[in-house]
This record gives sequence, structure tokens and C-alpha cells, in this order.
Amino acid sequence: MSTMATTAPVAQASPMGMPRINIGRIAAHVGLLILVALWTFPTVGLLISSVRDKDQLALTGWWTALSTSTQMAASRPGTADKAVQVGDHWEMKGTLFSGPTGQVIETYGPTNDTIGKTPAGQPLDMAEGGTITVQPNGDFDWVFPQQPTYSGAPRIYFVSGGPPRFTLDNYKAVLTSSGVGQSFINSITVAIPSTVIPIMIAAFAAYALAWMQFPFRGVIVALVVGLLVVPLQMSLIPLLTIYNIIGNTFGVEAKGYLGVWLAHTAFGLPLAIYLLRNYMAGLPREIMESARMDGASHFKTFTTMVLPLSFPALASFAIFQFLWVWNDLLVALVFLGAQDNRQVLTARLVNLLGQYGNNWELLTSAAFISIIVPLIVFFSLQRYFVRGLLAGSVK
Repeated sequence: MSTMATTAPVAQASPMGMPRINIGRIAAHVGLLILVALWTFPTVGLLISSVRDKDQLALTGWWTALSTSTQMAASRPGTADKAVQVGDHWEMKGTLFSGPTGQVIETYGPTNDTIGKTPAGQPLDMAEGGTITVQPNGDFDWVFPQQPTYSGAPRIYFVSGGPPRFTLDNYKAVLTSSGVGQSFINSITVAIPSTVIPIMIAAFAAYALAWMQFPFRGVIVALVVGLLVVPLQMSLIPLLTIYNIIGNTFGVEAKGYLGVWLAHTAFGLPLAIYLLRNYMAGLPREIMESARMDGASHFKTFTTMVLPLSFPALASFAIFQFLWVWNDLLVALVFLGAQDNRQVLTARLVNLLGQYGNNWELLTSAAFISIIVPLIVFFSLQRYFVRGLLAGSVK
């Protein structure tokens, strides 16, 4: 009797005996690294810009933050009446810097065209008369053979360089600006309930659509999927009209935190139900059958078994919903109005943009303050993110 032996498949090797390189896998990793870099660089640049000195930020990009900063500027030494007589000549002393800057003057000149011709510390003849000597620290000594009579205040142009300077004054200025702290609290007041409420409602609805038998269940699932593509902007005016009618009928304020909570809940429920339903439907059927055999009700099965097992999906939706609500501007303006004491952080930053449009250091600090909380939420729950997104996609 002959026997048949089975052998395990042997991995393919190159003609030289070396394992083949998986080009596709390498390309996928390289592409992923590129995407991560493209995603990270703007955030890193925003963080570095937010702690740079405002003068250096206005002149150079964030990628030069660790290099010596060189800038061109001009200053007026003073008018002729500032000169004082010293012996047989007249002098005028002072500094070209208005305050401590850490900059060191390299070259200077009387015009913009001659700015780089005279090194700091060497004398320069002035058209107004006399000789001026500018030191690297900005101190100057202008000597006249006789009392000066020039009119106006001439300029001295100079090139200065200095080490990189970092400061937290930008954050201090933003946090102490009028209304920013209150807007930060308002955003938290809006975001947390607008994230928790739809999760609570959607979890019950998702369990019912996944494991309970009742008429028109398939129609409801199809309706939920259809609501995913409804633009938010379409429903804002009808929804606000309904709010106003209810407010006028019952004598309550239509624009308030309750209104914005309900609006965010309504807009977030379709995605929440769809995501959680797919995850719960993928749970092992044996768990549900064993619970029913033990006499557990649907509510007990849901609270003691399904809900703990669905935490990855809950965390995934919590990330989506919190980021969306925190970064929202349109819904907050519609349902909270423009009241100063109820403005969320995004609305406050729009006001800062108009108020400090030329102060880039304040805008970068304000922008980074607005993303600190979403970053904390994302990195706290990111290990559940992919697991929740892939829920129900593969069985």
C-alpha cells in the first residue's frame, strides 16, 4: 500500500537564495509615513510659531526657529536739539533699539542702499554733519564739530541678527484677552453633552436594530443610512423655525444650550446608530443565545454584556462627534446666537482674527489652544479608533 505524504508550501525565494522583497508592502509603509508627515508638519509648525518672539515670527518661517534671526530695520537717532556740548564739540548719544531685543547690529548705513556697507563699531560720516558710530548693542555716539542745525530726524538703517527667542507671552495675551476663557468653558459645555447624549440614544437604538425582532426593522436601517447623506445646512432653517415656534408657544428661550445640544444630537445620531449597529451585529451570536437561555432580558443583556463589548465602537464615535462639535461654528452661531457670554471658542477666534489680524503670534497661539482638547481626546482613545471603524466590516 502506497502512502501519500503532504509537505508544507515553501516560501518563494530569489534565484540567489535570498527572500524576495515585498515592494507593495514597502510602498504602503512609505505612503503611510508621507501621510503622517503631511498631517504632523502643520501642527508642529503651529506649535513652534505660537511660542516664537513676535518680531522673529513676522520675518521668518517656523522652520528657521532654531537658526540665527537676521532682520533689517531703521531707527531715528534724534533731532538736532538733542545734541549737547562736550568741550569743543557736540555729541548726541542713545540707542537704536527701543527696548531689550537680544539683537546684535552687524552693519548700518544712512540709507537703505548703504545699509550693509559700514560694520558696527566703525564711524560713518553723515550728510547732516558729524560722524556717527553705532555699536553692536545698538548704542550710538554722534559727534559734531559744531552745534548741529539740520532739520527733522534722519534715519539710521541697520542689519541685526540674534539668537532664537521663545516666549509664552503669546499664550498669556490670548488667555487674558476678553472673553477667551469664557468661550473655552462654553465650548466644553456644548461639546460634552452633545457627545454623550447621542451615544446614549444610539447605543439603545443600535442594539434594537441588531438583535431585536420587530416590524419594519430593515426599513428603519435603510432610513438611518439615508440620513447619513442629508446635508446639515438643509435642516438648519427649518429646525430653527421649529425651535422658535416651540419657544413662543411655551414661553421658553429658543436659543440656548438645550437647543444646540438637541441639534448636535440629531445631526450625530445617524452615524452613531450606523456605526454601533454594525459593531453589535458582529458580536458572537452564542453570547446572546446563552444570555437568553439564562433568562436575561434584553435590557440586562445590553447593559451587562453588549455595552462593555462595544466600547471600541463607542470610543470611535465619541472621537468623531467630539471633534465635530468642538470645531463647529455654524450650528453654534445658529442656535446660540451672537451673545458674547455664550460664544464658543471657534466664534471667539473669528473675532480675534478681525481684532488681531496682523498679530500672527496671537493667532497661532489661539489656534493651538483650540486644538489642545481635541488632541487630548484623540490620543486618549486612538487605540480604540481603528477597531471601532472596522467593526462589522469583516466577519
